[in-house]
Amino acid sequence: MTPKKTLNYAYYPGCSLHASAGEYDLSTRELFKKLNIGLTEVPDWFCCGATPAHNVDELLSLSLCAKNLELAEQVEGDLAVACAACFSRLKTTQHVLSESDVKRRQVEKAIDAPVPLTGNVKHLLDILARDLGLEQLEQAVTKPLAGLKVACYYGCLLTRPTDVPNLDCVEAPTIMEDILKAAGAETVAWSHRMECCGANFTLSRPGVVIQLSHAILDSAKEAGADCIMVACPLCHGNLDIRQKEIEGVYNTEYAMPVFYITQLVGLATGLGADKLGLDALIVNPMPLLKEKQLL
Repeated sequence: MTPKKTLNYAYYPGCSLHASAGEYDLSTRELFKKLNIGLTEVPDWFCCGATPAHNVDELLSLSLCAKNLELAEQVEGDLAVACAACFSRLKTTQHVLSESDVKRRQVEKAIDAPVPLTGNVKHLLDILARDLGLEQLEQAVTKPLAGLKVACYYGCLLTRPTDVPNLDCVEAPTIMEDILKAAGAETVAWSHRMECCGANFTLSRPGVVIQLSHAILDSAKEAGADCIMVACPLCHGNLDIRQKEIEGVYNTEYAMPVFYITQLVGLATGLGADKLGLDALIVNPMPLLKEKQLL
């Protein structure tokens, strides 16, 4: 049964979801439509700067995010964000400019507009677990993910640093596990769910990414996981796209699909593979899903 509760949000997809992570955008839109959650894309949004900008120019980084926050004010509702990096930068900007009048004035001069600092920036996890609620999410499940063992991977940015995201407990979050349990899946306890995958070092220092991502995949495999679930395009790229390369370097085999949270929850609500972009995943998830009778 589709929940009757109606929620509406401004939606900031970010660059990755309009490019290399198109399946994350597709599955987000389809899942939210299924759950009767409205998403209105922020008009004229542009790159938030992600990881590179704040390492090069703080004023530029803050101004990029501040302008996007200002554009989001044109749409009614809290701001929904899917990408962990975008979520982190937008929340960081609100935090930094709330703490510093000097920086706020510099940014307002740069964007020629007041900076909205009180609007709610919410990750999709927060919307599913709290705004919609686990009870209503469970009611929307028509095809429980029974028998599927999932390693929930938070990575670096969803809950850190301590005083910025305010998504869940910094060192022991459970929001991913709570959502997947509502979807009928089994989650595994594992050691690397908060460890870094190497993020955007994938281009500049691929050896670091291969080493870090190998440790994450190893940990998930040792915990008995069938697959990994993420909420970050950078993490997905390193664990999915580079998985075959990692297998070659370490002479091992994982064959472990890496899903976005919206893909797994979408499956549980009865959405088909074509609505979730499953064919875009590099590690083919179809054998696993057919084995578990989830397709």
